[in-house]
Amino acid sequence: MRCRICTADLPAGAMFCGECGSSTSATPESRRLVDPRPGDTTILHRSPSGVVSVSLPSTAPDPVAVAPPARPGTTFTLRFSTGEVRTVFGTGLVGRNPLPQPGEAFDHLVQIADRTLSVSKTHLEFGQHDGDLWVADRFSGNGTILRRGPDGAVRCEPGRRYLVPRGGLVQLAEQSFEVS
Repeated sequence: MRCRICTADLPAGAMFCGECGSSTSATPESRRLVDPRPGDTTILHRSPSGVVSVSLPSTAPDPVAVAPPARPGTTFTLRFSTGEVRTVFGTGLVGRNPLPQPGEAFDHLVQIADRTLSVSKTHLEFGQHDGDLWVADRFSGNGTILRRGPDGAVRCEPGRRYLVPRGGLVQLAEQSFEVS
């Protein structure tokens, strides 16, 4: 008998592999982690240019999950508490070291210098809908809070999109950015 994960030789009747610790009934497919994010925050319309921090190879988007393209010329300025300013359009990720999941592509990867490590590596996702900016917390460790002026603060539920008006403030743990 052989382990289906690491192919080590196993004694007859073994319940676990002595090499990798896997159950003898485990398969490579059963060991694959399930993506906990809702389907509405994965693949969106892509633009061929505009990467802020890191250049990524473009991948063909899933035609079922493609959102309508953003209005041409709609840009937003993100003014970070760190002093950085980024002009963005389309879609993107924000975090200490934002990386898309396999099969995802974004127009921007915006890195935040956060020595306290309060901001997650990939903290939130942003995009556009009918010319408005939205943000979605990507299951970050310290959460995201949206402040829309006199309407008060809203704690963002991970995976759900929230519209951010111009002048709104998005708090990422100990860091923040204002949208204009």
